[in-house]
Amino acid sequence: MRLIFNNDNRDPYLNLALEEYCVRNLDTSEPFLLLYINDPSIIIGKHQNTLEEINLPYVRENGIPVVRRISGGGAVFHDHGNLNFSFITSFAKGQMLRFEEFTRPVIRALAGLGVHAELGGRNDITVDGRKISGNAQFTTVHSMLSHGTLLFDSGLDRVAEALSVKTDKIASKGVKSVRSRVANITEFLPQPITMEQFREHLVRSIFDGQDPIPAYHLDNQEWQQVRTLADSVYRKWDWNYGRSPRFNIQRVHRFPIGKIDARIEVHEGRIKTIRIYGDFLGCGDLTGLESSLIGVPYDPDQLGCALLGTDLAGVFGGLDRDEFVRFLHD
Repeated sequence: MRLIFNNDNRDPYLNLALEEYCVRNLDTSEPFLLLYINDPSIIIGKHQNTLEEINLPYVRENGIPVVRRISGGGAVFHDHGNLNFSFITSFAKGQMLRFEEFTRPVIRALAGLGVHAELGGRNDITVDGRKISGNAQFTTVHSMLSHGTLLFDSGLDRVAEALSVKTDKIASKGVKSVRSRVANITEFLPQPITMEQFREHLVRSIFDGQDPIPAYHLDNQEWQQVRTLADSVYRKWDWNYGRSPRFNIQRVHRFPIGKIDARIEVHEGRIKTIRIYGDFLGCGDLTGLESSLIGVPYDPDQLGCALLGTDLAGVFGGLDRDEFVRFLHD
């Protein structure tokens, strides 16, 4: 096994692109281990509806990146107190969804620190019934990515807020996250250690004391391909929001001008149909308003642009554009 160096990069877009590049391009006849820490971000599963998983107003207010990964599973919050591990190996059919094989080295390393963890459920590592790690997998024809989180000293209040969905009624076929009771590893350590000490212990344990640790450094050409992948896919709205499964959403709010009830169908991230009901007293062109939003990305900034020049005050009897966009999306 060789340890991949990510140059202490904390950009979630780049780190997820690095994972994908490695699993698709490295010769995995010899396995690899990648460890990384992301800046605060939400990482959602490949098959999830982004808006069902995040507290969008909180995410926008705090400038938190939302990034879709290539593996399945649920949404997780990353910050500087969360260490991510990725085993990149050759593909073996019998290993798919057998998380015990890839969590065993991590559980053994935790035991070496006096933390008695176990694989709980299908893909979580738990201590005393509380989740400290979630895991997922992705395969190509030849290679396999088995990766997970390690909540070492994460801001759990912020985790709860960022993943506390405040959107109204959503109906979709997206894979919904199962919220578990979570804990930080630091709560169970007999003696306090730093994140750097924890990372070093994990590496030494997984590599069974090898010295020096076998390393893999990407060359400049490889890093350029990683950056290109990050820019062309992982930083794009189309990947992180637009790839959400088809869903229907109902937004209802009573304004001073009356109640507005919007029924919206979104497909591939864009509004496919929208119908607006209510007891407001406006007399403008409601059909024209609805038509102007068809095909528009279901994104606050894009909705605002699409509504430029629309007489919302006339349609609803008094409502400004920003208010209406917040109603439709936040």
